[in-house]
Order: sequence, then structure tokens, then C-alpha cells
Amino acid sequence: MTGKTRYQAPALTKGLEILELLASASEPLIMSDISTALGRSVSEIFRMLQVLEEHGYIARAEEGYRLTNRLFALGMSQPPIRDLASTALPVMQDLARRAGQSCHLAVASGAEMVVIIAIEAPGLSGFAVRIGYRRPLHRSNSGRILLAFQSPDARAAMLADISATGDLFDEAELIARLDAAVAAGGAISPSPMLKGITDLSAPILVGGVARAALTMPFVDGAANRATLEACGQMVRDAAQAIGTAMSPLVTIPVRNGEGPQ
Repeated sequence: MTGKTRYQAPALTKGLEILELLASASEPLIMSDISTALGRSVSEIFRMLQVLEEHGYIARAEEGYRLTNRLFALGMSQPPIRDLASTALPVMQDLARRAGQSCHLAVASGAEMVVIIAIEAPGLSGFAVRIGYRRPLHRSNSGRILLAFQSPDARAAMLADISATGDLFDEAELIARLDAAVAAGGAISPSPMLKGITDLSAPILVGGVARAALTMPFVDGAANRATLEACGQMVRDAAQAIGTAMSPLVTIPVRNGEGPQ
């Protein structure tokens, strides 16, 4: 935070600091590590940890404290996200069944994308991304889709958020990739995490901008039900179906007793 706010709530501030610290940590943290990182006494931290644990926001294990999925669940309960999830889920399940591949849905969260739905591939093999997985917007196919299909002002603001994190990137090269994705209606890119996986992504467009990104981590193999090209088209079709279902119906008024024009 910068500057002084009009109202102070010290206990709430400490609790939020702990949640933000655990959210940014790559592994569980012990109490002394949390105390040191926040510059607060162990006794202050102890009381807050107890309350947060009692309310289910954090969990304690031998290796330390970690976030639970309670905050994520609260966010998912909001009507816009709930409607998106309920609309996308059956389409994604059908996509995974027909393609024989996993798929996931991601939305923007600050300078990152976060996976909110993940459907595993049918059968005994496949690769799936876990719910809650995060990655910088510009460093994933899903994130670049979320960046690409925005208004110029919204895209510029998102790029500014990325720059504010201190993560250096070639803005001209990134913008060229974003514009290419818009021209193609989606994007294909090798997975940044694992070799042999190709990410096929398309935007969920509502009102002409990306509300979410649908991605299939395509795994090539003898048991595939469809080719890379066919799966890419399936992803684009599924994304369009979800976006159409999410878009408000446009009604045309009847004039002078006439039917729709």
C-alpha cells in the first residue's frame, strides 16, 4: 500500500498480509518465516494464523502453513464466474471426450492468468493442468489470448500491470504475437512447461472481448482420437459455443404490428 488510508483496521491488515504472502510463496511457510517476511512479532502472527486456520483460509502441515482453496471458492461463487463455469463445463466435457485430450479454462487475475476449470483427458493417458494454476499473462498461451482479445485501452492497462511486476519482456515482439492471435482467431504454441505438448487456445468472446481463454494441452500419440489440426478447430468451435451462450440475446423491437426486421 502507498500512503495512509482514511480508516485503519490493524487486525484485518495483518490477516491480509499473511494471505498475500502465502499466495506468493512457492511452498508452505513456517511461523518464523512469516514473522520475518512481514516484520511482525511471532505473537502477532500466531494469533492471526489461528483465526485464519479456524475459518478455513489457511491449513497447517508439518512443512508449514499454506493457503486453502477457500478464497478461490468464494471468487467462483460470484455470479459472473459461476455463470461462466456452468456454461463452459458441459461444452468442455464434450470437447475432452471427442478429442481424447484434456482442456482447461483460464481467466485474467491481475498480471496473471488463473485456471478455473480443468477437464482431464478420458482414458489412461493425458496431461491436465490443475485448478488454481497461475502463470504470468505474457508467458502462457492462455494468457496471451486474454491479452490479445481486448480493447486497445484494456490491453494497454494489462501490459502496464505486467511491466509493474518487474518481469522484463520484449513488448514489440509480444504485441506482434497478440495481433497474430487476433488475426488467426486463436493461438498455437509449444507448452512452456513440458516438451511434447502443444497448447491450442481460443478466446471466449463476450461483447467482442475475451472473458476467458479455452486451452487444450495437445499430447501427440498413437491413441489420439483426432489430429492437432482437428483439435485446434474443436477448441475454436467450443470457445465460440461458450461465448455465444454467454452473450446476451439481441431483440429487435416490433414496429407498427410488423414482425422482426
